[in-house]
Amino acid sequence: MDAEAKNTEGAPEAWRDITPDAARRLMTAAVHAFAERGYHATTTRDIAGRAGMSPAALYIHYKTKEELLYQISKVGHRLALDILEAARDGAGTPAERLAEAVRAFVRWHAEHHTTARVVQYELDALAEDHYAEITALRRASDGAVRAIVEDGVKAGDFDVADVRGTTVAVLSLCIDVARWFNARGRSTPDEVGELYAGLALRMVGAAG
Repeated sequence: MDAEAKNTEGAPEAWRDITPDAARRLMTAAVHAFAERGYHATTTRDIAGRAGMSPAALYIHYKTKEELLYQISKVGHRLALDILEAARDGAGTPAERLAEAVRAFVRWHAEHHTTARVVQYELDALAEDHYAEITALRRASDGAVRAIVEDGVKAGDFDVADVRGTTVAVLSLCIDVARWFNARGRSTPDEVGELYAGLALRMVGAAG
């Protein structure tokens, strides 16, 4: 069993505000079902069974399967935004703040790779209004990193010809960790975070 699944996938952190306990169990079950089978191949019966509940019990807490995906996406994207905004607003040079943003963002995607895969790669299954809300959070995350890069350019610390494109490249590099990270692999989340922080600094032409 995946180490993330063994620990009920960060439930005390990511889902701590989800109440009651049954709703939280359903969300955790949905994360693993969506990550394993994909959103469209997962049924409400699959989710309820993983949570040790009946399919009818699921509808007490979530009207549809899509609402479950939306709640997962919203929690994940808000956590990501908090990480990036904290780095943007933190102390230090632009290089130090960019390194911290990437380090923390990558570490979260590695430590919570099952959730992150669902959060990052099942967006197209969201209803139109939910999709709009989540993409707004993604734009805010992009904006937080872009602000750090812009600060570095203005200070003369970064050599970046295309701030917007470079920001997208940095974020894409971080997000992709969720796709390949293996908790039983050779690298820890902290080690991957450090590696990617160095890569990001080289991408913006800063001394690493």
